Amino acid sequence: MKKALTLALGLLLSSFAFGQAATIAVGTPLSIFENQKNVIIKTAKGTVEIKRTMTPCGKNGGTLQPLIPVAGVHPIGEIEIIAALSDRDSLVVDMRDSNDRVKGTIPGSIGIPYTEVAARMNELGCSKTASGWDCAGAKKLYAFCNGPTCPQSPMAIRAITRDGFPADKIYYYRGGMLDWDALGLTSVKDEF
Repeated sequence: MKKALTLALGLLLSSFAFGQAATIAVGTPLSIFENQKNVIIKTAKGTVEIKRTMTPCGKNGGTLQPLIPVAGVHPIGEIEIIAALSDRDSLVVDMRDSNDRVKGTIPGSIGIPYTEVAARMNELGCSKTASGWDCAGAKKLYAFCNGPTCPQSPMAIRAITRDGFPADKIYYYRGGMLDWDALGLTSVKDEF
């Protein structure tokens, strides 16, 4: 019951956060870290304030996500995603909710929303046992969501590693669809 309540609360909060991203005005100050909108650094020419503001691309609400969300996870870029799309031992998984996925995703990726990944680990090559998940036969998982400030795939990665998926078989594309689109790489629409 506690897990279900925690999941429901997480869904509500994340839905609110991502619903907000579409309505944030360009130029609005954003957080860098949780509850921190700026960082002051010292340079040879004096102090500089590093801050973030909303840009026209519109998927940079939220806070910066770590490059490695769980110890053992491999950070990767576009070249590794493209190679994984042709690797039969790999799955490229769009962990965004389906409302984002249908607007455009990486061709050949499969959609498993971040709220469902832990319950669908059988699709990643794990087997459900009486005592939990057996992931000895797990495929290499290439996970992505909206981009560097999107918490969806990091949340899913934390959930599946907690449930037994090996961190060293996870490849995290933090750049996600924001970087994919910014680089002009092909996307497909209306994928569920």
